[in-house]
Amino acid sequence: MLVQRVVMPSSPLESWTVLGEDAAPVEPIERYLAYLTDIERSPNTVKAYAHDLKDWLSFLGVRGLDWREVRLEDVGEFVAWLRPPTARAGEVAVLPSVEHYCGEATVNRKLSAVSAFYQHAARYGVDLGELLTTWQPAGRRRTAWKPFLHHMSKGRPQQRRAISLKTDRKLPRILAAAEAQTILDACERLRDQLLFAVLVDSGMRVGEALGLRHEDWAVAERELSVVPRLNDNGARTKSARTRTIPVARTKRDGVPFSTMLSPARR
Repeated sequence: MLVQRVVMPSSPLESWTVLGEDAAPVEPIERYLAYLTDIERSPNTVKAYAHDLKDWLSFLGVRGLDWREVRLEDVGEFVAWLRPPTARAGEVAVLPSVEHYCGEATVNRKLSAVSAFYQHAARYGVDLGELLTTWQPAGRRRTAWKPFLHHMSKGRPQQRRAISLKTDRKLPRILAAAEAQTILDACERLRDQLLFAVLVDSGMRVGEALGLRHEDWAVAERELSVVPRLNDNGARTKSARTRTIPVARTKRDGVPFSTMLSPARR
């Protein structure tokens, strides 16, 4: 099986599909991925789901299973199939010391993709009930945050994935000021300084920085606007709403970053 990029002639948006052994799109997966594209999910999300569902169908093919008749035990075997690097064909046993093929977070993402795929397929008559989800009794929340209308649903059972792996919470590493300065000093082009300074001062994502245009800069106010739009370079914003980000008042060689970031200096 193969994950294939798809570009529609009438639209600048790209999507992804899964090709079977006959080099034709796998119809149920194609329908689901097309649905994700239609509701404007990120191409990266569609691509990741395509790879996840390809792995699921590949596993089912190895086991000789029909995707419409799987059991919860088969999902558990899928998790085990994803983990070791050499036992996918089921021909050898792998020692516990061997490094896993997929980490816990990756496995959970693949299970989420499979679960969402079956929820979509249920609307076409393929309903496997609580294959990948279960209802958990309502309990006390340990966090201060509560969802909208929590007071109306706090006593009701909550839907949860039937299978998930425990993951370690990893905090992002933040560059120290000296480290950021070292990278800026190593940039030989003002363009590269511009890009890195934007990332350091604003905290925006790379795709958002690459999608900036002249009208998004407010140098006097030290602000940048992140505007969702279609860009020729494929850069995308994470959110569908426009937001404004203040730029720090830090300086480099006596020149404020906000001045160096001006498009007129590029």
